[in-house]
Amino acid sequence: MAITGIKGFNDILPGEVEKWQHIEATARRVFELYGLSEIRIPILEKTELFCRSIGDATDIVEKEMYSFEDKGGNKVTMRPEGTASVMRAYVEHKMHALDPVARLYYMGPMFRYERPQKGRYRQFHQIGAEITGVAAPTVDAQVLTMLTHFFQELGLTEPSLQINSLGCPCCRPAYREALKKFLLDRIDKLCDDCKRRYETNPLRALDCKSAGCQEATQGAPSMLDHLCAECGDHFDKTRKHLELVGTPYSINQRMVRGLDYYTRTTFEMVTTMLGAQSAVAAGGRYDGLISSIGGPQIPGIGFAMGVERVALLLAEKDFSRRPDLFIAALGDEAHAEAFRLMSALQRLGFAVEIDYEGKSLKSQMRRADKFNSRFTLIIGGDELARGTAPLKNMDGGTQVEAALDAASIQAAMTGGA
Repeated sequence: MAITGIKGFNDILPGEVEKWQHIEATARRVFELYGLSEIRIPILEKTELFCRSIGDATDIVEKEMYSFEDKGGNKVTMRPEGTASVMRAYVEHKMHALDPVARLYYMGPMFRYERPQKGRYRQFHQIGAEITGVAAPTVDAQVLTMLTHFFQELGLTEPSLQINSLGCPCCRPAYREALKKFLLDRIDKLCDDCKRRYETNPLRALDCKSAGCQEATQGAPSMLDHLCAECGDHFDKTRKHLELVGTPYSINQRMVRGLDYYTRTTFEMVTTMLGAQSAVAAGGRYDGLISSIGGPQIPGIGFAMGVERVALLLAEKDFSRRPDLFIAALGDEAHAEAFRLMSALQRLGFAVEIDYEGKSLKSQMRRADKFNSRFTLIIGGDELARGTAPLKNMDGGTQVEAALDAASIQAAMTGGA
């Protein structure tokens, strides 16, 4: 019996991987325009990191983490998200001692035991960004603008930005009690998960997808009506700076996010193109996270996007690569010359393909069509004798004679032949 992959752990094959590479390259280019540098974090972390940062009462910690004891008896977890790992590295390596302001981005696989469905897998991939050391709302607006800029660079009109504020440890407790009081009369309508979380994490009922929870929370009090003066001012200034630079947004008062470390500004990039999986990117401010894992009291803000979901938004776009040149060769000597030219042109930065098996010219030209090469060069005995061969532009249909040396072929291809 053939061995197959594990459910929810997917292969990304040629033809699709080029799209992923485009997404990653766009993220690197845009994020570095905003002063961010890449950080690479390990897949395996101590389980305590995620329990302390994400929260014991979250779905991720309660039900979704891949956790186990290693051979040394240590409790370890395959990272379910990237922010906690980045902040652990920030604290462990005392990056804050050099400068509390760090602008970092990362990309790679994350792991959660969930029911696999379109856009949601057990091994999934995220691109994320984190900025520490700045409490001012201007950095919130810049992060949101950078994220919007990224999607614009991909040529996407969706997703759109939604924002909210979750307040701070000063004003959120009063709101939490007001929400619990509101939900108590409707608790029978809540799903089993939200009933269980009523005491520990009642805010999650606001973004629960259960029909009963959505009905029960209609008319629920809004966190925006319970913000303290400082949180209200922070949210107002964030909005003003977004408007100042023309970054479009809407307010979603039901947005709470699933991680305990968020404070003040929270946000999602949402789309109507992916069915139930509407959030393509999400994040927020986490001013207490760094201190909760043993670091100093330094604020931060960040986000992560799901690469699988972004790739689905680009489903109609073609990212396949074309070789610059296909060399068709007839006979052993011509084949050797084709191999020599291919190697020389590859060293000059051109993608070149040849036939390795000495097939007929007709068969080789069919393969050139399959590759969709920009140019073709045909070499036989006559071409070897005179030292030139026909180089055809497959898009324009024009043809020139090119000398059988890499520099001449390079000049002919780049000169618009």
